[in-house]
Amino acid sequence: MSQQYYEPLILVVEDEPKLAQLMIDYLQAANFRTHHIARGDEVIDSVQQTPPDLLLLDLMLPGKDGLSICRDIRRFSELPIIMVTAKIEEIDRLLGLEIGADDYICKPFSPREVVARVKTILRRCKPKPEEVAQASLLKIDESRFQASWREQPIDLTPAEFRLLKTLSLEPGKVFSREQLLNHLYDDYRVVTDRTIDSHIKNLRRKLELLDADQPFIRAVYGMGYRWEADLCHLI
Repeated sequence: MSQQYYEPLILVVEDEPKLAQLMIDYLQAANFRTHHIARGDEVIDSVQQTPPDLLLLDLMLPGKDGLSICRDIRRFSELPIIMVTAKIEEIDRLLGLEIGADDYICKPFSPREVVARVKTILRRCKPKPEEVAQASLLKIDESRFQASWREQPIDLTPAEFRLLKTLSLEPGKVFSREQLLNHLYDDYRVVTDRTIDSHIKNLRRKLELLDADQPFIRAVYGMGYRWEADLCHLI
């Protein structure tokens, strides 16, 4: 059986074309995938839409500076970040980790040093096997009203999405039908307890199509329902 190797994606944010290409060439020669951005105001959207494994971030950029970008990213991600700077006066701030960077490199630098630093940071930040397993299970993205199981999207109605979120965020907790109804609708419509049973049935069917080996939602006789599958990650 052949073994497949994962090539980490490195986002290179550098507005000097020749320097950016030099880093890209050396990174690709070291079996890294790369993506290049020249403007600072494009970084956040790129990180959120196509999360890289590591960010090489220049300090001085058009549109938005590297310090601001790093601070903004740290509000929603632990993405490894290596700052690249030619401003010696900024080194103390970078060393003090005021902005949440994992490392820094001073210009001018050897591209081999860049590759070596990238490898070191990725080894240091590599998640434990159990963390990878947990992160790859159920993910709920509230901002996009989307959910996925083992990276497979789940096609849910709004009521099913709210039901999945309510149950999965407190695994093992038994929710009565009344409690679940209170989480489903904001407009105080008149519905019966059996409405929950219908939503549960449909939600179970959709989940089990993706993974028949998981128990997902368990009915507790005379009480309600509880979530019994593995951990949930809320985005």
